[in-house]
Amino acid sequence: MLKVGLTGSIAVGKSFVLASLGELGCATFDAAKIAHLVMEPGREAYSEIRQEFGAGVMAEDGRIDRAKLGAIVFADSERRKRLNQIVHPRVIEEQNRMLGEAEAADPKGIAVIDAALMIESGGYKRFDKLIVVFCDRETQIARLMRRNHITREDAERRVAAQMSSEEKRRYADYEINTEGTMEETRQRVIEVYNELRRFQQSVSAR
Repeated sequence: MLKVGLTGSIAVGKSFVLASLGELGCATFDAAKIAHLVMEPGREAYSEIRQEFGAGVMAEDGRIDRAKLGAIVFADSERRKRLNQIVHPRVIEEQNRMLGEAEAADPKGIAVIDAALMIESGGYKRFDKLIVVFCDRETQIARLMRRNHITREDAERRVAAQMSSEEKRRYADYEINTEGTMEETRQRVIEVYNELRRFQQSVSAR
């Protein structure tokens, strides 16, 4: 199975790209959703986060309030680093389990994992190919404000807290620019998918 990493900074359109790759037949996994899963009550990460960050990040139903937690970690790099230390190992473990299941089901398929911090964590090295999704900074900020219902100041702080798109692009095997229409982005996704298929076929033929 060809294992592909998909990354990009916050609010650049990774989810749309991932969904489009899924429509083309790839097995797709969203690391953010996996992170939510490993933070559920009863899981190890849940207990550690509660102990580390306190009752202030808990919702009334006993789950972790991700908005409250996000407000803390996006404002403090050390706290963000600590959260990543708790969550990332569990996410990687769950990803490996899911990838194993996908490969058993379709050994010649393509599996794509979307993770915002794949380059920063070094996790991209686990994959055969890396796709970087990007758009211009103003588009990114506008999307983030609209999506999360936050102020421009908050959006700029969250964008600044992550590695820039320009730096991420240096690691890319393939790039997808989402500044155009959804159809233009979808066409580029198809191009990248076809390139991945050709690469996979060339490797299999060796």
